[in-house]
Amino acid sequence: MVLDASALLALINTEPGSDVVGAALPQAIIGTVNLSEVVAKMIDIGVPEGEAWRGAADLVPVIVDFGPELARQCAKLRAATRVHGLSFGDRACLALAQRLHLPVLTADRAWRKLSLGIDIRYVR
Repeated sequence: MVLDASALLALINTEPGSDVVGAALPQAIIGTVNLSEVVAKMIDIGVPEGEAWRGAADLVPVIVDFGPELARQCAKLRAATRVHGLSFGDRACLALAQRLHLPVLTADRAWRKLSLGIDIRYVR
């Protein structure tokens, strides 16, 4: 299961759906773009950078670097997702799920409008 930043943040902040994310963690994967988003949000609320990075990175067993192949796939998703207002981070997550042929877990309700052939699952 590929985690979107919103899913990992739901777990960290004990939001509704955090139990769903917690159950997925043993086999979870996150991309570096989305991990960076999570850490940035933690820093925004006052968590020191090193602590935020270790805390978030230690939760997810597999972290995948964002390289040229993912960058290209992410760019290709722009046309199909632009009308729905998806961010670069959203597209990076979706591109990773496409590349790995895995479902993606998100708390982002805007993704419900997508039709990309990607198995998108929602935490709430």
